[in-house]
Amino acid sequence: MEYSTTYNNISILGANVSYISAGSPDLPTLLLLHGFPSSSNQYRNLIPLLSSAYHIVAPDLPGFGLTTVPTSYVFSFANLAVTIGAFLTALNITSYAVYIFDYGAPVALRLALTNPNSIKAIISQNGNAYVEGLGHPFWDPVEALWKTNSTANRDFLRDNLLTLDGTVAQYTTGVPASDLPLIDPAAYTYDYLVNELGSAAQDRQLALLYDYRTNVAMYPAFQAYFRQSQVPLLAIWGKGDPAFVPAGAEAFKRDLPNAKVEFVDAGHFALETKVDVIAEQTLGFLKEVGY
Repeated sequence: MEYSTTYNNISILGANVSYISAGSPDLPTLLLLHGFPSSSNQYRNLIPLLSSAYHIVAPDLPGFGLTTVPTSYVFSFANLAVTIGAFLTALNITSYAVYIFDYGAPVALRLALTNPNSIKAIISQNGNAYVEGLGHPFWDPVEALWKTNSTANRDFLRDNLLTLDGTVAQYTTGVPASDLPLIDPAAYTYDYLVNELGSAAQDRQLALLYDYRTNVAMYPAFQAYFRQSQVPLLAIWGKGDPAFVPAGAEAFKRDLPNAKVEFVDAGHFALETKVDVIAEQTLGFLKEVGY
């Protein structure tokens, strides 16, 4: 039986979570968690390459895409994890592999701390859990925000990161010139229009950028989870990513000696230009670890 890709919504904890589903529900579940400043749309090209082997579930995190939350919602990574945890419970997903990218990494790893036996394997595509993975100068203005949360620091990020040009740069920096035509302008335009345009959207993003400091504080706990669980992990990294640099991928092997680390000649949004390679590596890895 063929299972079409479907676009769905489910109400949980006052939120209306938008998500993509593909593949037979009888197959093992692979959860795809997106990053900043995107949504489940970033997986539009990957999903068809995986859905014959896995039941794919790709939600929009609160503050992104088509997911909506009450005006009282506090945008923090703790709350993102609570919402996604409740989302998985509502869908009766208790065992899954997870593909983590950017913001999706701390969300998934917070879930792992709560319920470590649920996650059977991790594919980390530029999903960081180590201080040495934070790229500079990209993080400099964000780290300045962490120190003061001042209006001046917030305005700098509004004017430089949370703009269309800033979003384009996240897609194009570190990408070989020959691959730039592979990047769909609709992707970064959608990200900007839906997730960053206007003061309300920028306030949400600034709240999460400020709260990201709590993820860094939790890196030792994430690393302890790796050591204790020895969860199978593939780190497949766009080596030109200015935000999460290759040292973050290599660091996984410190706590997970059997981790597989691969690099592709791409930037932050590596799926835009290397989706076939990443899909092949993902499927091969999951098969290799028996998932």
